[in-house]
Amino acid sequence: MMESCNCIEPQWPADELLMKYQYISDFFIALAYFSIPLELIYFVKKSAVFPYRWVLVQFGAFIVLCGATHLINLWTFTTHSRTVAIVMTAAKVLTAVVSCATALMLVHIIPDLLSVKTREVFLKNKAAELDREMGLIRTQEETGRHVRMLTHEIRSTLDRHTILKTTLVELGRTLALEECALWMPTRTGLELQLSYTLRQQNPVGHSVPIHLPVINQVFSSNRAVKISPNCPVARLRPLAGKHMPGEVVAVRVPLLHLSNFQINDWPELSTKRYALMVLMLPSDSARQWHVHELELVEVVADQVAVALSHAAILEESMRARDLLMEQNVALDLARREAETAIRARNDFLAVMNHEMRTPMHAIIALSSLLQETELTPEQRLMVETILKSSNLLATLINDVLDLSRLEDGSLQLDIGTFNLHSVFKEVLNLIKPVASVKKLLVTLTLAQDLPVYAVGDEKRLMQTILNVVGNAVKFSKEGSISITAFVAKSESLRDSRAQDFFLVPSDNHFYLRVQVKDTGSGISPQDIPKLFTKFSQTQSQATTNSGGSGLGLAICKRFVNLMEGHIWLESEGLGKGCIATFIVKLGIPEQSNESKLPFVPKVPANHGQTNFLGLKVLVMDDNGVSRTVTKGLLMHLGCDVTSVSSSEECLRAVSHEHQVVFVDVCAPGIDGYELAVGIREKFSKRHEKPLIVALAGNTDKVTKENCMRVGINGVILKPVSVDKMRSILSELLEHRVLYEAI
Repeated sequence: MMESCNCIEPQWPADELLMKYQYISDFFIALAYFSIPLELIYFVKKSAVFPYRWVLVQFGAFIVLCGATHLINLWTFTTHSRTVAIVMTAAKVLTAVVSCATALMLVHIIPDLLSVKTREVFLKNKAAELDREMGLIRTQEETGRHVRMLTHEIRSTLDRHTILKTTLVELGRTLALEECALWMPTRTGLELQLSYTLRQQNPVGHSVPIHLPVINQVFSSNRAVKISPNCPVARLRPLAGKHMPGEVVAVRVPLLHLSNFQINDWPELSTKRYALMVLMLPSDSARQWHVHELELVEVVADQVAVALSHAAILEESMRARDLLMEQNVALDLARREAETAIRARNDFLAVMNHEMRTPMHAIIALSSLLQETELTPEQRLMVETILKSSNLLATLINDVLDLSRLEDGSLQLDIGTFNLHSVFKEVLNLIKPVASVKKLLVTLTLAQDLPVYAVGDEKRLMQTILNVVGNAVKFSKEGSISITAFVAKSESLRDSRAQDFFLVPSDNHFYLRVQVKDTGSGISPQDIPKLFTKFSQTQSQATTNSGGSGLGLAICKRFVNLMEGHIWLESEGLGKGCIATFIVKLGIPEQSNESKLPFVPKVPANHGQTNFLGLKVLVMDDNGVSRTVTKGLLMHLGCDVTSVSSSEECLRAVSHEHQVVFVDVCAPGIDGYELAVGIREKFSKRHEKPLIVALAGNTDKVTKENCMRVGINGVILKPVSVDKMRSILSELLEHRVLYEAI
């Protein structure tokens, strides 16, 4: 029974080992199958140019399925016969080895495929792209070359007609155009006019409305726009037969709006004014506009706009230059005429000054001599009236000359160190006699902190104070006049009248404030600004018939301005008096020089030596009347006088016995300065040299410097009265110098 049994024979002891080998082989086969699709997916992802991706996807799916069958065997594994087991084991081991080898081979092959075949395709594609880019670069370079050539031709001139004509010619040659034209806006801006054409087959001057849709389309874009060949602006030449017109493009050209051009400013490009450039390709050709050609047209249009703007600026600048040259010629002519007029006026004033002072000198001198004789009351009143009127006329002459020099800028301050307190005291001494006649009380108050010495123009300061105080005396019938002087401080300028004036503190100078208050007729507030205008008088002044030329305050204002100061008036109205205030800037002298100051106090008219008996005096004056009058004054004072009429006579007549020589330095035809030099050279010893006094028409800085340069001891201003001559001789003999005449 046992022999006929079909039972399976017992397995070898090694069967279990074979099964393990199959199990392991199935695992590695499945692992290889699953890894291969992953490697293929990586290859497809990295190779952007691989053309058969769907095949790889299908192949990957097949392998996954095959691997899945082996994976399933791991769970459906059963025992087989020894022979089958050996065969299956060998097959699976071989399959596992081959699958793993394939997977490993793909790992090494994929980078090679990517670096060789795939790169070759990639490089071919890149080479094609590079060729296209190079072609574009060559096109751009060609376009740039044409643009540079066109720009050079266009901008080689600044004539607008040449610019526009050259543009059409160069564009026609560069782009092989059949026609090219430029439409310019009319003056009204409502139409475009055909102004320039390339072939000149259409009559220039034809116009179209500017509000056509096609024109608005082009003007609203900054690019070249293709337009219909049949639109009004594109009909540049007649079409014969059945010729098909070529493509047409139009581009706007910005124009400079000349009304926006201003001197010293950049012009503005108006966004509403354009020219229209129309370009037409040849008829019956398959040629079309390329992008680079359109770009060239756009660039050329911009260059034309720039060139036209430069041309417009040049034209406008040339017009402005011509206008400026005309204005400069006119100004230069006016300047020369003004200088001629000023010279003529100055020459006239200089001559008139001398000619007017000569008779005034005679009138005042003789009247003063007559006043010292025995006269009846009526006669004395007449003489006093003559003297008063003559002095007023002399003052007017001085004021006119000063005002003339102030207005033409020739008057300069004569800066020097002087005794400020003495100036005020001298003004008081001069004013008191006049005020006493009207029974006016005049008081002077000098602040304790007011410096004794100051640096400035003593004469102009005294003239200003005298004018202001003289006005107060003139317009006051009764009451009093107070003069106050002190150093101005910043807080003292809070008055609204001086709100525009500011003090500038310094260690080298101070500001003098002078206030003159009177109880006179007063001023209407609305009349105050007029008083600083020359030849101006208020209604109250005119009705009171107080006299005066209307120049005093006008001159004071200019003197104060020269001294970097300010002047103003205050009054509550008519009959309520007036307060005149002015501030001037004066220097502070150095302490080391103050003690050595060569100040000479002035001698009042009624003090000092009054009789000059036996004093030998020589008078040189070319005018017989003036010479006689001066001689009469000196003889009245007891002098022994010799008079001559020329420089030669004077040099012959002068001797060491003459103590004083009077010379008219302003006489026409006579150089008084050379005469003074000749007198000095004639006497070698100092004690033999006489004192030389210049009789002058003015005592300005130039005259004084010229006199001091040639050794003249003093300068006095004509006219001269008896009292003035007495004071002059007294001071001259005492101090041997006199450069300030009363």
